[in-house]
Amino acid sequence: MKVAPPKDQIATIPRERSMQQSAGVHPRPRIETLADLIFGLSLSIGSIALIANPPKSNAEITTHILAFAYTFFVLITAWMIYTTYMSVLPVETRTVTFLNVGLLLLVAIVPYLLNGVEVVAPGLTSDQVSMIQNYSSQLFALDLGGILIILATFAHVISLEEKKLVAPELVTLFRNGRNRMAMLALLILISVAPQFWEWTLLGVPIRLYLWYPPLISYWVGRAVRPDSRTYKLA
Repeated sequence: MKVAPPKDQIATIPRERSMQQSAGVHPRPRIETLADLIFGLSLSIGSIALIANPPKSNAEITTHILAFAYTFFVLITAWMIYTTYMSVLPVETRTVTFLNVGLLLLVAIVPYLLNGVEVVAPGLTSDQVSMIQNYSSQLFALDLGGILIILATFAHVISLEEKKLVAPELVTLFRNGRNRMAMLALLILISVAPQFWEWTLLGVPIRLYLWYPPLISYWVGRAVRPDSRTYKLA
């Protein structure tokens, strides 16, 4: 036989719940917890790849560090944008859930694809190395473009005035963010063309240079116009 809790305890439970709701305390969606885990694992895999490939020269140490730094900034930038959007998006909807799964898959394979571009397997001819790096770089460009497209879609959903997910004065910021990421995604996807691997600048394929504008756009914009990147929803 169940024993009913004291009357004063029964009265306290609704009061505590109402206080939590008024304070804006909500349970954290599981998909966000999973996202944090996947972003963290992707960063860890990138660092493990450095340990698994000991350098053979001083120049190789520098190259590995720069490659890891790029991976780090790609993932941390995507995570910062993602967490901002998830703070206002209704994650329980089917579309948002589907896009979340797609985004996390693309994030999870970032270190593997970049490792294929940066690390050269021993015993291969120069032509084989170039072929593998070309293919890995094409797949990474598709991967990064896909991440930007999904983030742009999130920004588009938030910017819809009829959904009233953010204050009216913030709608323009999210629309600008949507347009900016859509254009950057187009630039990244264009770099998949074979010519951008064949054309080089200072011995580096042009395709690799085209991967930097998304990072430059975010961090320079954050430094020059913080309000356009931080979206202080409160």
